[in-house]
Amino acid sequence: MTFNDESVVPELKMRLGNNGDYVKLRESSNYEIEEFRGDEPMSPRKGSRCWWWWKMILLCILATVIGVVFFVWVGPYLLNKEVVPILDWEIATFSPQLLGVLLFLSLAFLPSLLLPSTPSMWVAGITFGYGFGFLLILAGMTIGMSFAYFIGSLFHHKIQTCLEKWPQKAAILRLAGAGDWFHQFRAVVLFRISPFPFVIFNYAAVAANVTYAPYLIGSIVGLIPEIFVTIYSGILIRSLADASQGDKPLSTSQIIYNVLGFCTTVATTATITIYAKRALKKLQEEEEQLLE
Repeated sequence: MTFNDESVVPELKMRLGNNGDYVKLRESSNYEIEEFRGDEPMSPRKGSRCWWWWKMILLCILATVIGVVFFVWVGPYLLNKEVVPILDWEIATFSPQLLGVLLFLSLAFLPSLLLPSTPSMWVAGITFGYGFGFLLILAGMTIGMSFAYFIGSLFHHKIQTCLEKWPQKAAILRLAGAGDWFHQFRAVVLFRISPFPFVIFNYAAVAANVTYAPYLIGSIVGLIPEIFVTIYSGILIRSLADASQGDKPLSTSQIIYNVLGFCTTVATTATITIYAKRALKKLQEEEEQLLE
């Protein structure tokens, strides 16, 4: 009678250390190492998502602290020394009709001169409110963005030469001019809601070969959130100015409402900015993959 030793192979598992590794021992000279993990590590996507929410919570706390400091100490000082005298001078000097014309002209020409138009937007919001103030700002800035675009087209090659000094920024800007009409429209919207300088993009869009239609429509869509935020901040400045002079004291509920509104505005702006930066980075990665 014969017996086949190969039909039965003894096997022994030995645990090594505290990390959960086991070594499977056989008669063969080869060892097979098997890992048995009790807990699976957190996926990178879950970790990044949790970190994003933590950043949002910390950002809200920081915005609340900044809002309280601004309303209690910084705001009243700036209002009494700078804002209130300027507002009183404008109201006493110009009629609402003339002030509207001057604001429209400033919004139309300041972007072409690489100057910020935020003060004019504040005054428009304070004087005319959300309705007519919004239309006035949108119309003036549309003309201003168009002026800058057509002026920039006259110096197309010079602007491209200037952008070559910053190759990383130029590579991001070229994303706006690549692709079809909708791609350009989407890229312009993202640039407008991102922290990229507004007056610089008016001219840089020409060097990126963005056509006029997606440039103008994308700019209008991207500016709508900024216009409402600026009008809100202007009206808030006016109410604080009146309260600091004792004309219209703020009640406790109004103070709480203004602080919460300010914090919400800051948090919303930060969220939109983060989204725009991530979307632009994703567009850049997709463009690099296509080039490869």
